[in-house]
Amino acid sequence: MSGDASAPLLSAKDLRVVFPGRRGAPPARAVDGVDLDIGAGEIVALVGESGCGKTSLARSLLGLVRPSGGEVRFAGAPLAYTARSLKAYRRRAQLVLQDPSGSLNPRHTVYDAVAEGLRIHGHAGDERAAVAEALSRAGLRPPERFFLRYPHELSGGQRQRVVIAGALVLEPELIVADEPVASLDASVRGEILALLLRLRDELGLSALVVTHDLGLAWNIADRVAVMYLGRIVETGPVESVLTSPQHPYTQALLSVLPESVADPVVLTGEPPDPARIPSGCRFHVRCQILASGEAGEVADRCRTEDLPILGGREERAAACHWARRAVAADRASDAGGAVAVD
Repeated sequence: MSGDASAPLLSAKDLRVVFPGRRGAPPARAVDGVDLDIGAGEIVALVGESGCGKTSLARSLLGLVRPSGGEVRFAGAPLAYTARSLKAYRRRAQLVLQDPSGSLNPRHTVYDAVAEGLRIHGHAGDERAAVAEALSRAGLRPPERFFLRYPHELSGGQRQRVVIAGALVLEPELIVADEPVASLDASVRGEILALLLRLRDELGLSALVVTHDLGLAWNIADRVAVMYLGRIVETGPVESVLTSPQHPYTQALLSVLPESVADPVVLTGEPPDPARIPSGCRFHVRCQILASGEAGEVADRCRTEDLPILGGREERAAACHWARRAVAADRASDAGGAVAVD
């Protein structure tokens, strides 16, 4: 499909996923108005604590969950939710799950596991050659040595490479990897991350990497999107976001990393129920800036006015009244005058 080379490969606009409540409970807004772009050959890390909506967002981007609102576009075309359209789309956009043991059928050989996608999509070429090439690209060499092995005969890292090979065999343009190294030993994690980077460089592959680990985002991503309670609250180039976070939630996540030089920020309470999202900034009930009194005159706005992300794909942006005021104050200081904050 032809199109503007500068346009994102995958784009979500005002995406919403709402799950009905049980026994009369209000519906849960798992994804609540998300805008997210992924460029060709770009790795974006989607980070946040458990329960923030990362997996629901990832599944909706792949058409595994039909959004309740908003739009997903791939290569410039809106995603259609017919069986035929979704089948064609999933040849171009593949999912890599967290647990390779759960992803692989224990009764299938490695060859059958990797060839399954080819058979579903009616591959007309040399199946054996395609499987061998995918295994080789995933770092299992010589590939023929693994054809007749079963998952229980492989290490955790090898099983994850088989799962990646099963995605690569269809030659997709995008991979969505949901916690791709969370179940692996530390010694293997770096190898899998290096593999994803190599696939990006050699094949021009785009990737959305879903993780709770900001250290992983630093090592692999070009851009990072921080998610909290169904909404992207901060986004931008990974180096600028992780070295100078603007949103208090991002600051709190970074403060507890072992290599952090900042004092750890202990957030009070649990994230609110997505069926009962608070008014105003959805983080304000746990915000360390608001609790300390540093928010000053914007505190009332934090409690009453929700603030969307502003800015384009290459820009820094944070959905925070306090952060936006601080940025405006810095600009005013540089300009020698006052800058108004909306």
